[in-house]
Amino acid sequence: MKNLFKKKLTWIILTVLVIGSGSYYVWDQNRKNEVTYSKFPLTIGNIEVTILATGTVQPENRLEIKAPVAGRMDKVLVKEGQKVFRGQVIAMMSSTERAAMLDAARAKGAEEVKRWEELYLATPIMAPISGTIILRNVEQGQTFTTTDAIFTMSDRLTVKAQVDETDISQIRLKEKAEIVLDAYPGEKIQATADQIAFDSKTVNSVTTYIVDALPDGKPPEFMRSGMTANVTFYVKNKKDILVVASEALRVQNGLTYLNLQGPDGKPVNQEVKVGITDGRQTEILEGAKEGDVALVQDVKLSDSKQGGSNPFSPFGNRGQNKKRSGPPK
Repeated sequence: MKNLFKKKLTWIILTVLVIGSGSYYVWDQNRKNEVTYSKFPLTIGNIEVTILATGTVQPENRLEIKAPVAGRMDKVLVKEGQKVFRGQVIAMMSSTERAAMLDAARAKGAEEVKRWEELYLATPIMAPISGTIILRNVEQGQTFTTTDAIFTMSDRLTVKAQVDETDISQIRLKEKAEIVLDAYPGEKIQATADQIAFDSKTVNSVTTYIVDALPDGKPPEFMRSGMTANVTFYVKNKKDILVVASEALRVQNGLTYLNLQGPDGKPVNQEVKVGITDGRQTEILEGAKEGDVALVQDVKLSDSKQGGSNPFSPFGNRGQNKKRSGPPK
């Protein structure tokens, strides 16, 4: 009797497990097959379209100063980084002949040197433009020729930014920009798009155009020629406009659509007209209003990777391929 009772009890337990696991499996499959949506409400917001480019700090006009005649430097009156104005005397030099005469006069005494210095005056070297001395290549007593650049000047510093040809059509002169130097990442320099190159440059099959980002007002003292910079050009800016997440939009046959949530909660296909976008958000001009909700169907992974069997079955996962420990016999 005891054995018979145990057998009946075992069959009852197995029957309950089979019915329970089967019911769960059906429920789980229905749940997985159910279509779900992510919701993206249409709201009032702001969109700012920017273009990011890298560049190098360079003088807008770089000028090398060379002596009119060969000679020797008598006095250097400026130092690197000094601001000078046009016509300012920045050095005094002696021609080769004057230097030779003064050297000969020194053998005769100080009075003879003074007399020749008054008769044969030194030649002044003047700044041809207003700007900054960025290189000083001579010292007092040094000789040079007419081909040697004794000073280098720049009138003002700018950033030569390399803009991709696909973005160049969006940039306009006098548009606002922002410069961040790699050497000073915490400092933001306000600038303006000052000049757009007419000739392109191609590097590694990428065509770019140079756009000058000129700092507004006086450039900061820490800005140096040759520094690497990141430039952000602000090309479009709209405030208080109707926007939606760009991932909610669909383009079909040249038209743009949204799946808007209907009164019954189901999606309704709606054609819309769009405006500017920053990649994350897109402006909606027509076809929807604030408060509407766009629906995007969630993508589910296929269950085929899991073997397609019921893991709760008391008979095991027969549908799955078992890995063998040795070669087949």
